[in-house]
Amino acid sequence: MNGNTTTSGADGLAWFKSSYSTSDGPECVEVAATPDTVHVRDSKGQLGPQLAFGQTEWSVFITYAADRV
Repeated sequence: MNGNTTTSGADGLAWFKSSYSTSDGPECVEVAATPDTVHVRDSKGQLGPQLAFGQTEWSVFITYAADRV
């Protein structure tokens, strides 16, 4: 992943935001990966809810999203 570490939160995860994101962009998400799970959150609401995907589900999602860009 090409990005910048944004925070290491209370959850102990190292969160990354895409280098394509800007500080004033309204659509930024952050991603943190563990061996079994990929976590996704809104960069504007770092204390808010998170989504968690298994590695297989994340791979399928990324493939699907990349085909639509």
